Amino acid sequence: MFKPVAEQLKLLKKGAVEIIQEEDLVRKLERSRKEGRPLRVKAGFDPTAPDIHLGHTVLLRKMKHFQELGHEVIFLIGDFTGLIGDPSGRSATRPAMTREEINRNAETYKQQVFKILDPQKTIIDFNSRWLGALSSFDIIRLTSKYTVARILERDDFTKRFKAGLPISVHELLYPLMQAYDSVALRADVELGGTDQKFNLLVGREIQREYGQEPQVILTMPLLEGLDGVEKMSKSLGNYVGINEPPEEIFGKLMSISDDLMYRYYELLTDVPTDQIEDWKKQAREGRLNPRDLKAGLARMVVADFWGEEEGQKAAEEFDRIFKHKDLPSEMEEKVVEIDGEQTRLELVDLMVNLGIVPSRGEAKRLIRQGGVYVDGQRVENLEHRLEVTRTEQILKIGKRKFYRLKLQHK
Repeated sequence: MFKPVAEQLKLLKKGAVEIIQEEDLVRKLERSRKEGRPLRVKAGFDPTAPDIHLGHTVLLRKMKHFQELGHEVIFLIGDFTGLIGDPSGRSATRPAMTREEINRNAETYKQQVFKILDPQKTIIDFNSRWLGALSSFDIIRLTSKYTVARILERDDFTKRFKAGLPISVHELLYPLMQAYDSVALRADVELGGTDQKFNLLVGREIQREYGQEPQVILTMPLLEGLDGVEKMSKSLGNYVGINEPPEEIFGKLMSISDDLMYRYYELLTDVPTDQIEDWKKQAREGRLNPRDLKAGLARMVVADFWGEEEGQKAAEEFDRIFKHKDLPSEMEEKVVEIDGEQTRLELVDLMVNLGIVPSRGEAKRLIRQGGVYVDGQRVENLEHRLEVTRTEQILKIGKRKFYRLKLQHK
């Protein structure tokens, strides 16, 4: 039923930062193979945002690896812990979310994760099922099993404490609640990003306190965003959402650096590590064009979420626009209504009024950076105005956004 342990371990270690403890994982895998019992593998996701981006999929892909090896995977939605808010990496208390926001985001998570995970092999659970049922006595019993001193060893708490910044009591409970998830699920393995290491270690300790064998921890790196510097984040605008249109995903991935491309290959695809290293060598020696490798990565990622056919179409569309300098086959159309006396339209105001940018400041920033074109000509004047006699004009923002402006009189 199960592959040899060495073969399983090779796949599970791909892209991983740390396994605590690797010898424990080997022992669990050997026992699993001998007894024919799959390991219970959990990964928790607090539904703090409605959309999943490529950064989230690093963990999802590792969960998929466990599925492919025959193990039991639990996608745990932290609808209870989401009410607290994970303090990991935070310099201030997270604002509280409402139950309605959490439920709405949880529903979108459920719809999106099956673009990667096998729905027939995935258990979706909610930690409110057991955390919401804990009595006051149960919570006091849980808190008695860990010390405040240990929790304050956590780096982000230490920094806030030394800086005199407030730490709410409910934040101190978060690691314990996440740890109790592992007790409730009797987890053999827990996955998380490197920023989750403290919480995952607490899980090992609390399982011991409740008489369970400690879970193995497998941490995955935090994926850098398109800028190659900051962690991928919607708030930073350096993200690729898995529900974005295929052409948008493809175009964004074509914008990344060559070095980041190899990291994305490692964390977002199943291409073997030795093959990636060979491609690096060939590219350094000039035997492979990094652009072709990047296009291959973009095609794979699009195919993961939209299918092979859409991946190919996105590649062809990208080539048509950027290689052959053609316009995209489909563009968002914006109707611009003109008063009878108007002869020109101020571009900055138009971009805001049409909802293309959120503010005049953002429109001006894009123009200053050389990212705005009208009918193929770069706009360099912040006071640029459109001639209303030309009833159809093409507005290009950045490298990938095209709008067909249809000017018509009221």
